[in-house]
Amino acid sequence: MRSLLIDEPPLQVLPSLAISLDSADKALILQQIHYWLNRSNNVRDGFRWIYNSAAKWHEQFPWLSEKTIQRYLKDLEKRGLLITGNYNKAKFDRTKWYRIDYDALDNLGSALGLTVPTIGTERPNGMGLAVPTNTNRLPETTTETTNNKRPNSKTEYGPDDPPYKVAVHLLTRIKQRQPDFKEPNLQKWANDIRLAHERDHRDYEKLDWLVDWSQDNSFWQANILSAGKLRKQYDALMGQVKRDHPTNVAPQTREDWFG
Repeated sequence: MRSLLIDEPPLQVLPSLAISLDSADKALILQQIHYWLNRSNNVRDGFRWIYNSAAKWHEQFPWLSEKTIQRYLKDLEKRGLLITGNYNKAKFDRTKWYRIDYDALDNLGSALGLTVPTIGTERPNGMGLAVPTNTNRLPETTTETTNNKRPNSKTEYGPDDPPYKVAVHLLTRIKQRQPDFKEPNLQKWANDIRLAHERDHRDYEKLDWLVDWSQDNSFWQANILSAGKLRKQYDALMGQVKRDHPTNVAPQTREDWFG
């Protein structure tokens, strides 16, 4: 019986997520989608997406039939937790692409009085899902167990990542006025910028431009002292920008933006 005990990378899920979805299996599927979204390079319309075949999904969840997996994916879609798209190059390819609506997930947990952690950091045949024709499919393995704590975003931002660039730019501008400004957690700032982009649909270039605009404004420079504040006050900032410059508010893309 020892062979049935954990001796391989396990699938992991939080109990609170399983409670929220009334299903441990659905929670595992959503968790796996989140895991692969954080590693996906398929960016469309400002979001990361994933896609997979029914057979590959089944390899990740071998105790579930392909039809059951398809049914669970459809249920997560109906709940508004999964958003689907079609970015296939071939018109006849009806493979579904997936991403998670993290705001809807947060609302689900709040409605039940639960704290559901962000699980920012996306297809099969039958049951409304089509057999994919693309060859670039997800691997079958999952994350390994680790004792090292990681940030909630589960993303380590590098100096060339757009969210990190905006965060560093904001810190640089603040320190120009306040040399003794306390060193922030730039990973957290970068994650706030990513959330502004992915959840709030803000362009990185415009966020970067707003850094300069806010730090050149005598009122806003005293208020925008973190990436979280930049995200929170985005609408107010853009509202004033449009009032002050009604005919010219489009930011210029920095030459080094994508390096």
